[in-house]
Amino acid sequence: MSLGVVKPQVLSFAEPLGLQSGASIADYKLVVETYGQLNAAKDNAVLICHALNASHHVAGMSEDGGSVGWWDNMVGPGKPVDTNRFFVIGVNNLGSCFGSTGPMSINPATQKPYGASFPVVTVEDWVNAQARVADHFGIQKFAAVMGGSLGGMQALAWGVMYPDRVANCVVIASTPKLSAQNIAFNEVARSAILSDPDFHGGDYYAHQVKPRRGLRVARMIGHITYLSDDDMAEKFGRELKRAEGASDDYNFSFDVEFEVESYLRYQGEKFADYFDANTYLLITRALDYFDPAKKHGDNLSQAMAEIKAKFLVVSFSTDWRFAPERSREIVKALLDNKRDVTYAEIDAPHGHDAFLLEDPRYHQLVRAYFEQITKGLSL
Repeated sequence: MSLGVVKPQVLSFAEPLGLQSGASIADYKLVVETYGQLNAAKDNAVLICHALNASHHVAGMSEDGGSVGWWDNMVGPGKPVDTNRFFVIGVNNLGSCFGSTGPMSINPATQKPYGASFPVVTVEDWVNAQARVADHFGIQKFAAVMGGSLGGMQALAWGVMYPDRVANCVVIASTPKLSAQNIAFNEVARSAILSDPDFHGGDYYAHQVKPRRGLRVARMIGHITYLSDDDMAEKFGRELKRAEGASDDYNFSFDVEFEVESYLRYQGEKFADYFDANTYLLITRALDYFDPAKKHGDNLSQAMAEIKAKFLVVSFSTDWRFAPERSREIVKALLDNKRDVTYAEIDAPHGHDAFLLEDPRYHQLVRAYFEQITKGLSL
């Protein structure tokens, strides 16, 4: 069943939010969407944390009818995260380009877009901002905080930073920190944007241009890492893209020749239409910086010693971007601290993107976990 058309809310926060960089930001806005009803005890709230290019629009249809929520197969009436039982909140993070205060927003100090002057934000900064959203709704403790990929990092950070304010953390296709290889992929993608002549040091808004070429390449690089080799082979193989009736001979050109090239270019063009380059730089850097064990001598078990929440940790066998062994590091650290954790490694062919897809085993697992959560609620 669908949630139908959903309307976002804009929450304004006057009080400055201190950031890990030492900077702060005041008079900022966060865009949220909510689904379902908050019960009288306010103990049925679920926070959904988004990944790199997603937003507050988790489920249902947008007001203009143009887009279905990015996790609509997971959240809604009768779905694994059942909005007949839970009050679900999706928040667009600071620095994003979907309505919350970010580089495209007007800096009240200059009356111009922040652009490159927007402060660096981290996963921990987002979690602190999300805690203020919880306060706005009068939620003292989330029944669950849930996310995939970068969203999973935020769910993990909630358990570490606010142990008394979250009962369950659902961490899917994620990692306790990026590998050097992952940081390298992010750096290549950022370099594509930074080297675009239309970037203008991040202040391209004043020039009324957009570094589209850099964004296209960044998205193409990212998209390759989200899919598995088997999934790409199944979807595209080595098929040549030819007009009907055309010869199968090679053209020996650098135009689109293979189906996979056509797909990547399409994804790159689409991304460049709707995403902001400064936001891409900010969010990928937040990915790089996340490392809760760093302050504890690189001991993840020590970093997670204060966690009180129960955990569901899910990985996918063909996810080479955030491989299952990274999820198992989280599981081990939880077990070292004798915490309650459920772990599943799902054999799925779709690579990192599997967390967004409707695999029956995956969805049944999440459904069963949330059914257990409902047993402790005041429904």
